[in-house]
Amino acid sequence: MGLDVEAPVVALDGPSGAGKGAVGQDLALGLGWHFLDSGALYRALAFLAQTHQVAASDTEGLTRLACSLDFSCVPRRNDSAQILIARQDVSAALRSEQCGELASVIAAVPALRTALLKHQRALRRAPGLVADGRDMGSVVFPDAILKVFLTATPAVRARRRHKQLKNKGLDVTLRRLESVIKERDRRDRERSISPLQVTRDAIEIDSSAMSIAEVVARVMELLRERIDQ
Repeated sequence: MGLDVEAPVVALDGPSGAGKGAVGQDLALGLGWHFLDSGALYRALAFLAQTHQVAASDTEGLTRLACSLDFSCVPRRNDSAQILIARQDVSAALRSEQCGELASVIAAVPALRTALLKHQRALRRAPGLVADGRDMGSVVFPDAILKVFLTATPAVRARRRHKQLKNKGLDVTLRRLESVIKERDRRDRERSISPLQVTRDAIEIDSSAMSIAEVVARVMELLRERIDQ
């Protein structure tokens, strides 16, 4: 599928818990652009795998699910994006740690990444797209008008994730979360296809000591610079 050069893309890449979702949604809402939470796309496939009892090792079965996936993503302020599968809101189900861990395993399978690529690029529509993920700037949208790599320390990311899950009534320990985050980071960096990386043309922002509003303001400043060039 060819890239739509008429619709600009802001690519937000980085590890889990760096704040990409909150920053990306605020950017999309502020700009009036579409939003893609690519992690939610993988979680959606993981959710379908669990629902249909398709094993993580069944690549053929997962590929069939991926090709038929009806996915949409709606940005919201002060909350996770609303995720719809076949117009059914599955946002809460997708945020469980079990779903997240399975999604990370699925994301390491080349055939499944290829199958989901068309879904990601199909969301690139006028007036523009803010895309949040691990390989948005390196693979999915290499011609993005702005590429940002957003990061934070594992301890900070674990605390943020812990707060999110507690607010949703889910019980998980901080120590367990930090361990899961470190393992997910390792898996994302070391996978053979589309590993988590900072591209040469990306701007790296460490959000460990920054608020969401501060990060959004910085990204908006960078975007204005790109648009004015």
